[in-house]
Amino acid sequence: RYVRCVVVQRPFKRKPNRLSAPVYEQRYVCSLTLVTAGRISAFASADWVAHCLDVLRGSAVEHRIAVLAYCFMPDHVHLLVHNTGTASVVRFVKDFKQFTGYRYKRTAGATLWQKSYHDHFLRNHEDVMSVAKYIFANPVRAGIVGTAAEYPFSGSLAWGRAVVEA
Repeated sequence: RYVRCVVVQRPFKRKPNRLSAPVYEQRYVCSLTLVTAGRISAFASADWVAHCLDVLRGSAVEHRIAVLAYCFMPDHVHLLVHNTGTASVVRFVKDFKQFTGYRYKRTAGATLWQKSYHDHFLRNHEDVMSVAKYIFANPVRAGIVGTAAEYPFSGSLAWGRAVVEA
């Protein structure tokens, strides 16, 4: 005799990867990591990084987001941003990824960005400048350059390039 079992599978319920919307509209400093689709080395090209920086500047102004630090690694981007108004960090990232992704798709014929991104809101005990220096040191840790100052694809839209060399 065999007993017939029926297994009822419940649909997988994914845990939300975002905090509640009001959090992203508060005046916090947030560290973001945006990764390219398939880890393609899209940011190895100085021309492409320059275009993305132009889009980043425009998005920052439009959304009143101060970009305290950025680092375009070959296959991902680190950003340290401060929401200076009542804009949404989510909308800022969405616009940046949408504008750059559209242009990349038209020129390279491929998808630029992985879905979603990683965010971390700095706690009171975390020093903003220490996090910025950690971001600037990414190319050094990856073995791309000897010092952060040598890497041309990092800087700050708020404080200027000199902060990388400090």
